[in-house]
Amino acid sequence: MTAESPDAASLYGAARARGLLVTGLLVLLLLLACIAGLASGSVEVSIPQALAVVGHGILPGLVQEPGGQLARAVVMEIRLPRILLAAITGFALACAGTVMQGLLRNPLVSPFTLGLSSAASFGAAVAIVLLPAGLAVPFLGSGAAIALAAFLAGWLSMLLVIGIARHATTGEATLILAGVVIGYLFQAGVLLMKYLTDNDRLRDIIIWIMGGMWGASWGAVAIVLPVTAVCFLLLLSRAWDLNTLAAGDDVARAMGIPVNRFRTTGLLLSTLAASCCLAFTGVIGFIGLMAPHICRIFVGGDHRYLIPAASLMGAVILLVSDTLARTVMSPVEIPVGVLMYIIGGIFFIFLILQGGGRHLSS
Repeated sequence: MTAESPDAASLYGAARARGLLVTGLLVLLLLLACIAGLASGSVEVSIPQALAVVGHGILPGLVQEPGGQLARAVVMEIRLPRILLAAITGFALACAGTVMQGLLRNPLVSPFTLGLSSAASFGAAVAIVLLPAGLAVPFLGSGAAIALAAFLAGWLSMLLVIGIARHATTGEATLILAGVVIGYLFQAGVLLMKYLTDNDRLRDIIIWIMGGMWGASWGAVAIVLPVTAVCFLLLLSRAWDLNTLAAGDDVARAMGIPVNRFRTTGLLLSTLAASCCLAFTGVIGFIGLMAPHICRIFVGGDHRYLIPAASLMGAVILLVSDTLARTVMSPVEIPVGVLMYIIGGIFFIFLILQGGGRHLSS
């Protein structure tokens, strides 16, 4: 016992130091990606000028107001809300994917594979087809009705998944299968809405499903930021329980964890964060799959470090992808959802070729 204790303590210390180091580096990368995003676009704004604009907006008494009305308008009203929405959305989707994978003990689970994205697409399609065009809501603007419909449909999808699974069991396989089935049903609804609508609204549905940060505004940020922060803190507080659940339901129950209630609560919180963000961005795939896989390589499977690291990784990936999407063919903008499909597909092909599928089953 005495000979093994130092080894266990040193391994624990090394894992903790590695987790903190990776998290710190990801925070730095996220800050650099934000700065690069502020200075990137069809309107030329230098990095010092962009930082001065943001600094004056936050601390007007300490940072001198920079010259140039155009730069202030572009940075504060267009780029900064978009950067924040992209970072928060990537953070929320990666956090949700990490927790869902831990709860269901399956590395291929994500908000996308559990039907949430299909449900949100259906909600948005119904709103686009049935509601008056340009319907506006104070503070949120003309896209609020579509965002609300997408959010409610995404939330409904997880309630249906859990409800169906409870008639049999809340085991992992039943929940995953129910999510796949619900996703197909909502996808059928999307196809029906496409078939029934006219050309103009069909185009709106297709653009929404492609995914993008076109709905970025300070109103959207004011909604998704507190929701994501609260869900993240609540999920992170149960990291030890997620670690215990990795050993199996029986072990978790023996340790006093109410497995069924814990799994249901975790899935609902993850869905709340993800659906709230997707309501404003459209369908963004692969973030909830890629970020956890990348971070497990560096920090391992301890959810105390995996959840924050993967969440930050998701924020970095989506923010960098969105910056590329709006600048690589400027002034033409590529939907970031399309770009994520390409990046995600290449990433998982690489994993399969490198490890023969080992990374996808661990």
